[in-house]
Amino acid sequence: MLPNFLLPESIARADGVGPECALGSKRGKLLVLTLGITRIIEQESLEVSVWGSVDGENWGLRPLATFPPKFYCGIYSILLNLVSRPEIAYIRVQWRMSRWSKAGETPMFGFYVYAEESGSRVRTAVA
Repeated sequence: MLPNFLLPESIARADGVGPECALGSKRGKLLVLTLGITRIIEQESLEVSVWGSVDGENWGLRPLATFPPKFYCGIYSILLNLVSRPEIAYIRVQWRMSRWSKAGETPMFGFYVYAEESGSRVRTAVA
């Protein structure tokens, strides 16, 4: 079963890769991915992508989805449509950081990535 947090809130100071997450019953579904950035240093950017795998070993040449580069704290959502990719059984988060000023300083971001099935927050009215 897909855990809601693909990446729990973490402080990162370098490029990295999150743990693999089995999709389980969410295989072949439309997912909403939410990137929350809680801490940031000025003059840096964060690019987060989500990669898919059939076997948990081979992650392909291109990500399934990529958030546009981010420069500020906030909450950002994108859709990950796996309807046409039912063979994808695992997903994981990967991130890249860059800093364009203050040479020698290490970038730092506090962020998380959350996934849920599209429509899971919609309730039907009770008559």
